[in-house]
Amino acid sequence: MSFLFGRRPRTNTVDLPKQAKEQISKLEGPAGAAKAEELAKTLSQMKFVLQGTQEVEAQPEQVYALVTGMITEDLLYLLAVNLQRLPFEARKDAQVIFSYVLRFRPPTASPKSEPIALSWVINNRPEVFVELCNGYDHKESATPAGTVLREVLKSEQAAAIILYDDPTENGNSKGLTGIQLETRQSGKGVFWKFFNWIDQGSFEVGADAFTTFRELLTRHKSLVAQYLSTNFDLFFDKYNNILVKSESYVTKRQSIKLLGEILLDRANYAVMTAYVDRGEHLKICMNLLRDERKMVQYEGFHVFKVFVANPHKSIAVQKILLNNRERLLSFLKQFLEDRTEDEQFIDEREFLIKQIRNMPPQPVEPSQKPALLGSQAR
Repeated sequence: MSFLFGRRPRTNTVDLPKQAKEQISKLEGPAGAAKAEELAKTLSQMKFVLQGTQEVEAQPEQVYALVTGMITEDLLYLLAVNLQRLPFEARKDAQVIFSYVLRFRPPTASPKSEPIALSWVINNRPEVFVELCNGYDHKESATPAGTVLREVLKSEQAAAIILYDDPTENGNSKGLTGIQLETRQSGKGVFWKFFNWIDQGSFEVGADAFTTFRELLTRHKSLVAQYLSTNFDLFFDKYNNILVKSESYVTKRQSIKLLGEILLDRANYAVMTAYVDRGEHLKICMNLLRDERKMVQYEGFHVFKVFVANPHKSIAVQKILLNNRERLLSFLKQFLEDRTEDEQFIDEREFLIKQIRNMPPQPVEPSQKPALLGSQAR
């Protein structure tokens, strides 16, 4: 009677990627709906091979055959491009397949080795990561694509591909050395689409895109510090004018909070000194302090304090603070006065009041210039 329990359905593991590829190629044809259902069944079988069930364990040799078959058929790219065309359950299965395959290491591989599919994508098909980002173009694919992306972003190489993607150079940073990346200014690649996905997409798309955006800007600190230094003007122009000034309360608040985290991260010291050197940035921040929503005021305060606490304030910043000194002192004394139990905030507010009050009557040339020079800092 054992044949009644835990029986594995008959599947030819090697044929599954080929089947999926053929079905995807016909999604836009007259039989597209039927092929979508067939593809959903194929993806369900693939997930079964990869994960097994509570009753039947996955077989390592079959998993390896499936992963290598997907690489051979370029299935990861095809799934990324067509994710929004899949039925709902199939999109969920595709998400599971992506995540599993991009983490898979053969049993004999070192735990420190790169997963074979992830390594292949990085070195041969980095467009997969770009197309996963483009999943935010459609609300249907935003969540599954975003979930996979945040798994992918554990790899610094994958993060670099997304940051330095450039469609004018065949769409990616493949083959570029570390030195080339350090001096390469972007502006046209997929990373820059995040600003509009966050601010102009539906709530679900915007929220998921911001989560991925935040992960991209906070996980690999040295990579991001160099990227922000290289793309300083363009990045903060978009960040301030699209995200910080967004009409969406959620986007505005989250963006101000993330800005504070970026500036206060030691890895971003050069970026921070360049940011707080500019008077126009201080003006934006001072407007946040007067926002009608208290949490926007609070998050804005944590950016404002970086300007005031900076011992090497630029002439432009000093002029703004001095021209508004009396109003600022009066304003700060009553600023968020209901936060009576937040001792750290109270201490920081008193510190800023003291710093502003003790400024010399006329601007003084700073003894130290920002670490970023040239057009990046001015």
